[in-house]
Amino acid sequence: MFTTSSSRARHPTIRWNNPGFSRLRAWLLVLLWAAVIFGFSTDTFSSDHTQTVVVEILQVLLPHAPAPTLLTLHDFVRKCAHFGNYFVFGLLLFRAIRMPEKGWAWRWALLAVLIAALYASSDEIHQMFVPSREASIWDALLDTGSAAVAQWVAWLATRHQSSPGVEEVSPRVPG
Repeated sequence: MFTTSSSRARHPTIRWNNPGFSRLRAWLLVLLWAAVIFGFSTDTFSSDHTQTVVVEILQVLLPHAPAPTLLTLHDFVRKCAHFGNYFVFGLLLFRAIRMPEKGWAWRWALLAVLIAALYASSDEIHQMFVPSREASIWDALLDTGSAAVAQWVAWLATRHQSSPGVEEVSPRVPG
């Protein structure tokens, strides 16, 4: 057994701002969101099960809408859920991939879209084995497009930050 007079050695602390911990936390959020997406791919969130709830809400909001319109809106709400889930997934992937760097880079964005596309494809394959679900290439493309839009938003949000390999040039003030 090693002894030391340092109280730090006897009582180690986790440094929440440690880059390694930040990277781990970023990837844990990605995994957590992937699990949420997986949960939405189960029988519980099939079109048959969500239709009852969503159409009832739509009937309250649009009491004079005919049934076919409500069913079309139900489909639209489901596609919006796809978009939202993979938009968030794309942002979380971008953040985890670039850690601990700042800014925006094509390689980070493309890798995030690629991972999202692979996960969307695996999600659709998973749905082939759920009796009340069916796989759709169009859903996988929508999911991939959502992750791509997320990269564009990440670029907009970070375009004024320095990116790796790019030196910032300060404007010269005549004087």
